[in-house]
Amino acid sequence: MRSSRLVELMLRLEGSRGVTAGQLAEELGVSVRTVYRDVTALSAAGVPLWTESGPGGGIRLLDGWQSKLGGMTGAETSALMLLGVPSLADDLGLREVTAAAQSKLLHALPVPLRAGAQLWRDRLYVDVPGWFTPPRDNEHLPDVATAVLEGRRLRIDYRKGADVVTRTLDPLGLVAKAGVWYLVAQHRSRILSYRVSRISDATVLTEQALRPEQFDLGAWWSASVAEFDRSMLRFRCRVRLSPRSWRQLPRIVGVEAARVEAGPPDEDGWVAIDLVLEAEDVALEQLTALGAGVEVLEPASLRAALRYTGEAMMNRHR
Repeated sequence: MRSSRLVELMLRLEGSRGVTAGQLAEELGVSVRTVYRDVTALSAAGVPLWTESGPGGGIRLLDGWQSKLGGMTGAETSALMLLGVPSLADDLGLREVTAAAQSKLLHALPVPLRAGAQLWRDRLYVDVPGWFTPPRDNEHLPDVATAVLEGRRLRIDYRKGADVVTRTLDPLGLVAKAGVWYLVAQHRSRILSYRVSRISDATVLTEQALRPEQFDLGAWWSASVAEFDRSMLRFRCRVRLSPRSWRQLPRIVGVEAARVEAGPPDEDGWVAIDLVLEAEDVALEQLTALGAGVEVLEPASLRAALRYTGEAMMNRHR
């Protein structure tokens, strides 16, 4: 969006002695003509920009001018990542800090850009938790977040079923998925994830945490989720699906399980596929959701179970 690009351009020029239009165009991913149009727009909004031609010249801000963002605290700057996601800010105990950062950011914008930002603030709300889920116990999340952000080791008591284990971890990051917080940490050279709601006690230690070089939190989490999904798939079956059920399959059994090749469609458009699902009872529940658009070919036990379920439904609805 143009408003975000104008803010990025303004912040890029702060403290700079001059940047050429070509450099700005490359950094912002736009044309040189667009850069000059943006400079004109910022100048009209009251930002003191000027250009200097010749060697060593470029686009620059008036000496000494600085946006109001320079007055933001470290906590407020960190809280910028949570703007528009109030439930995450609440979990981390940063509601007031995030609100202060948002207010300062809005007032730092030139007046013509402020209205667009306010529009998004008033008309976009991100509700992270899933439907029909009770609030999670995230009592120790602020301490965990402190260890993550300050790069310090963390000692936790962690519930595993009926047992509680104590572990000293090197925190690497936090992940919020469907309203559930996870700590990604290294323990004895293994990188694992821990559900924060299962942490019954947390102590931030003075020792600095060890962090693997070039660790990418997003890439590790994506690979971990995919591996977990694959590890759950153990029950094999072969089914025929109607065109509609074939389209619905990823929603019913999950994207990972639906990564299968289909045979050629028959004259009615139905296709035969081999599926690997979690277990026979799970397969029965999932395939029942496809209604009359599925036929189990193998194994015979699943075919019989689906037939029994169908007959029971039919008899109950006579």
